[in-house]
Amino acid sequence: MDQTVLDDIIKRLLEVRGKPGKQVQLSEAEIRQLCVVSREIFLQQPNLLELEAPIKICGDIHGQYSDLLRLFEYGGLPPHANYLFLGDYVDRGKQSLETICLLLAYKIKYPENFFLLRGNHECASINRIYGFYDECKRRFNVRLWKIFTDCFNCLPVAALIDEKILCMHGGLSPDLNHLDQIRNLQRPTDVPDTGLLCDLLWSDPSKDVQGWGMNDRGVSYTFGPDKVTEFLEKHDLDLICRAHQVVEDGYEFFANRQLVTIFSAPNYCGEFDNAGAMMSVDETLMCSFQILKPADKKSKFNFGSTTTAKPGNTSGVGIFGSTTTAKPGNSPAGVKISSIYVLLVSGRYNLDISIFNVWR
Repeated sequence: MDQTVLDDIIKRLLEVRGKPGKQVQLSEAEIRQLCVVSREIFLQQPNLLELEAPIKICGDIHGQYSDLLRLFEYGGLPPHANYLFLGDYVDRGKQSLETICLLLAYKIKYPENFFLLRGNHECASINRIYGFYDECKRRFNVRLWKIFTDCFNCLPVAALIDEKILCMHGGLSPDLNHLDQIRNLQRPTDVPDTGLLCDLLWSDPSKDVQGWGMNDRGVSYTFGPDKVTEFLEKHDLDLICRAHQVVEDGYEFFANRQLVTIFSAPNYCGEFDNAGAMMSVDETLMCSFQILKPADKKSKFNFGSTTTAKPGNTSGVGIFGSTTTAKPGNSPAGVKISSIYVLLVSGRYNLDISIFNVWR
């Protein structure tokens, strides 16, 4: 893809920063090219990406383009920071096209610094229903939606950071015994109704089950804390990082902080009073959480100063337990937290808690 064309696409997509809801006019030919070129890059890279820190990890975006731009405003535009997105770029929100186009453009420009995983909404049978199909048809045509489907069918489904942090959109699977099973999943492919690929994109943790349970979504399973511990110990991992569920504070721990859910779309669908979050992993595998509160009418960002507790200080550990999991379909309570926390991943159970000011 011609770099001048690509740079111009990115420039136009970024011009609407600070103008929530303003559409970006790309041509159908430009969008097709983004899909075709990025599709080839996805297929050239493994289904289980093997990445290195430092890296920033983001959860569901769901067409909330202005909030995606706010995340980049804080985390730094590529390539000043490396990024991993955990899927669900389209549907629900009003600007799925701008969202996915910017992400694909960055993937093409910085293929070794910018990574996208597949979510359950990067699937034709889902985004045909929940908004993306309608947006493509309204602004362009059904042919373009089919081009996106061909691209989505080639997205990788998991990432391993420094051999210690396993990332996916949904969660674990009873069929997952070896990580090579993920590497060996064939692409291009649709998302099946059952099996390993389905579970990686659809399953959910549940504190109410031991082992595997039924999932209220009607797809895949739920898994208990015991399955998280068992999986981490078997594969010598320290943390599972996933998305897929709205959580009140934008991030939420599970199974004694062995799993974290990240959700990056604040005020989801305009119906939830949730914050969004982005997790930054540094070279020592220290993970910090930047909180993105729902946007207000201010056009400028207000960044707070950062203070860090001394290593080994475990004061405030109990605060983690105050976070509430939002069940699918239920609106969480209002965001009340005033701090974000850091978890030292390297060396399971050796936790270092640091306190930062919330970013708004």
